[in-house]
Amino acid sequence: MENADPFVASTAPLTWHDFLERMRHPSAADFVKSIKSFIVSFSNRVPDPERDSTSVQEFLASMGGAFRAHSLFTGCTEEELESAGEGLEKYVMTKLFNRAFASLPEEVKHDEELSEKMSLLQQFIRPESLDIKPTFQNETSWLLAQKELQKINMYKAPRDKIICILNCCKVISNLLLNASVASNDNPPGADEFLPVLIYVTIKANPPQLHSNLLYIQRYRGQSRLVSEAAYFFTNLLSAESIWNIDAKSLSMGEEEFKNNMDSAQALLSGLERHISQGNQDRSHPSIEESKSLNKDEKDHSLTKMTSILDLEKKGATDLLKEDELNRYFQEYPFLYASSGDLTVDDVESLLNSYKQLVLKYVCLSKGMGHNSPSVFESSVKTESQTDTNEKLLDGANDDKGENRTIEESSSFSSLIGMDNIDASVGHPCPESDET
Repeated sequence: MENADPFVASTAPLTWHDFLERMRHPSAADFVKSIKSFIVSFSNRVPDPERDSTSVQEFLASMGGAFRAHSLFTGCTEEELESAGEGLEKYVMTKLFNRAFASLPEEVKHDEELSEKMSLLQQFIRPESLDIKPTFQNETSWLLAQKELQKINMYKAPRDKIICILNCCKVISNLLLNASVASNDNPPGADEFLPVLIYVTIKANPPQLHSNLLYIQRYRGQSRLVSEAAYFFTNLLSAESIWNIDAKSLSMGEEEFKNNMDSAQALLSGLERHISQGNQDRSHPSIEESKSLNKDEKDHSLTKMTSILDLEKKGATDLLKEDELNRYFQEYPFLYASSGDLTVDDVESLLNSYKQLVLKYVCLSKGMGHNSPSVFESSVKTESQTDTNEKLLDGANDDKGENRTIEESSSFSSLIGMDNIDASVGHPCPESDET
């Protein structure tokens, strides 16, 4: 079973719950003690990525063997034992995330430099620059792949992060396959796939990409980094060569590449100065403006609150930041789509986007003391009440996704403590599976 696809066994809805329930059993006291001891010991050590990786891998492997030999897991199938191992990895690495992720200053610096390089390349790179054939170009649909890759920083468990990569790559792979079928072309291979993945990665510019890839390499169980997941992960490691992209990589002349990079730098620097100047103008009003503001504050105390129109103007100014602009647009993949591009499968995604937009705007209106359209009030109330109930039931989780926290018993409470663990049930990024 070592080479079986680990995601088959570990995506069952009860995987996380089952692990926590077993650890609550009185006979699991030794397991709880060992896990807690390892977390404390690891957290108190000076960061050393190589040693830390070896330590985690050895601990997970030894605990996996202990699970198999313990009466608590008697009669369990290989899939159930694999799920227990997944639960252990998720718990341990979520607890150690702040200590293990981007633990060295040079890794943080590399993240910043790589992100800056991609920000510059975004300004002028085109599919043709990477020799992507017109048959396989589909920038509108690639937005979905970008969105999946950008989710990588939303999760703490190595498995959840690699699922985001898996989703991104599956979207690209399916789009390429569909394009080849439609054009009666040969099935796409690595030579067609990798350039698209590089292009998508540049356009997505996922936060802390370098650190995320290192984190997965170091702390994902080696026996689980196999099959399709390993293949796509290796491709993304190759795509990280973006750091070394030069004129030759983009089929450009040296002078053209340099001019493009300089122009992109000037554009981004100019936008930053514009935003900075705009902030200063708002922060230091003229004497006449100050007098007017003081008079308004005295005469109309309720109008001290910023209006929604002012907030919208400020938001529009902030959109001039290129990084923010890309991120906002990439959150809404249908922004540039026409009606002919949409399919029945897009209805659910559009509906979710519409709900998010309405809720954000209505909640903003409420917070500003303005009445929102009555047609939205019932839906907002229902959504807010549902969210409140879920928080009361689940507790405050420190990760994103569909989180559920099991009530701790006395044997497990010492391990979990006051801070609850994230528990993304099943698949953290389900949208791309449907796609």
